[in-house]
Amino acid sequence: MALAALSVYRTTLLPGLGFWDTGEAQTVLPVLGTMHPTGFPALVVLGWLFSMVARPLGQPAFLMNLFAALCAALAAGGVVMVSRRLRVPLPVGVAAAAGFALTPVVWHISSAIDAHALHILLVVALTLALLRWQALVDGRRRHPGDAAYRRRGDRAIVLAAAIYGVAAANHGLALILAPSIVLFVLAVEPRVLLRPRLILAAVGTAVGVAALLYLELPLRAGPFRAPLVYAHPETWQGFWDVVLARQFQGDVHGLFSDVGSKVDSLVQLGIAQFGPLAALAPAGLFLAAVKQPKYALFSGTAALVTVTFAASYSNADITRYYLGPVFFVWTWIAILVGAVVEAILPGPAADETLRDEAASGAWPDAPAPDRRRLALTMLLATALGAAMLVPGAADLGARRQAADQSGNTAASDWLDQAFGAMSPDAVVISWWSYSTPMWYGQDVEGRRPDIKIIDDSNIVWDKLGPLSAVIDRYLGSRPVYVIRQSGSDIQNLAQQFAIQPVGRPGNLFLVTGRLGTTP
Repeated sequence: MALAALSVYRTTLLPGLGFWDTGEAQTVLPVLGTMHPTGFPALVVLGWLFSMVARPLGQPAFLMNLFAALCAALAAGGVVMVSRRLRVPLPVGVAAAAGFALTPVVWHISSAIDAHALHILLVVALTLALLRWQALVDGRRRHPGDAAYRRRGDRAIVLAAAIYGVAAANHGLALILAPSIVLFVLAVEPRVLLRPRLILAAVGTAVGVAALLYLELPLRAGPFRAPLVYAHPETWQGFWDVVLARQFQGDVHGLFSDVGSKVDSLVQLGIAQFGPLAALAPAGLFLAAVKQPKYALFSGTAALVTVTFAASYSNADITRYYLGPVFFVWTWIAILVGAVVEAILPGPAADETLRDEAASGAWPDAPAPDRRRLALTMLLATALGAAMLVPGAADLGARRQAADQSGNTAASDWLDQAFGAMSPDAVVISWWSYSTPMWYGQDVEGRRPDIKIIDDSNIVWDKLGPLSAVIDRYLGSRPVYVIRQSGSDIQNLAQQFAIQPVGRPGNLFLVTGRLGTTP
């Protein structure tokens, strides 16, 4: 399934450089730098490793996009494995994975490098690890004299903790999963509270893994300084400014206010992502609560907490914050469809043992009646799984078109034109969306090292003063260019400085002097 998803994602992949956060990640990851809050060190480290291993496959910008596609594809493959752990027939699990892979928000984040692609892979991996631990705990109860189950269970929960540590070092969304994980662990094994050493090992592993990854920030901003560093994480204050994302903390508004409007927006989002299948989500969660109550507790609370936070957070493309709930909803739908299969063909064919036979291909060892029943079950599950994909197939073309970045060369074209238009030894005062591709041109491609790029974030973190003061600092000694976010910004500057458009980019302006003075 992962290979199939990756082959689809490859057809819509951004071929090279992007604007905004895409350009930042395409620069920071190959040079092992530091990103904007919360730093995303897991993404940086893993992306850097991938760029080293996959270097023969293309240029760094393309490789970073490919890394996102690979993460999303592996997450889709993981949906099959999670479904099997939830005792869903294999064809239904495959259909759920395909539906997940082609859900608009998932397809979208596969098109270019994005921390959320790694985030959803880690959420799926964490879910799989927790379900494996649950199976080992249940096995220990069935075989109380077998110490191997306890040892394997302990290793499994520590592995889950390690995955969570990586997730926490990748995206802050992982932090709000903690209550759901605790509830799941206590529901599966309440006696874990009597094992403080195991708790300490799990918590220590999660914290230790996250801390080791976060060391990347002060190390690459300090003694082993990278070409591109955001803010000043080499200082104690600067480190926590980045890690705690203090510049974005004001973007959370009224978690429990305007509930009606938020619910309506959530319904519309669900319809946009799932189509008619969105109506099955509540029934799927109910069936999950009946058949897999501990998983329903984990996934239901995780989805609720994530949705509540995302609905109250205003920053950039928040649709990506719903990736975790999208994954959980697909598993609920799979459980629902699996229950339908079991209701139509009850009996031994629905037993977990025969499902394992179907997954392993051990047909010759099954008795003849069981083989026939299993064949009917697989046939029905395949038919219902195909039906799950019909709504998505109906607008597959529109989904592909919305995700398709394969012909997008706007950022690389703009960079060529902007660099070509600037005079030697220039200073360009830019803003985020256009600073990031210029950083890529300098730090990754090695172009125009003579140009000094000052982003609005540099002005804030380095306390350079107002924009006019930054211009005055270099005006007369170096050519000064500005790139502003809107036409009104340029109009305001034009009241203080003589400026003129330069070259073909259309948003690059040369400052020739202050008004009323000789340039």
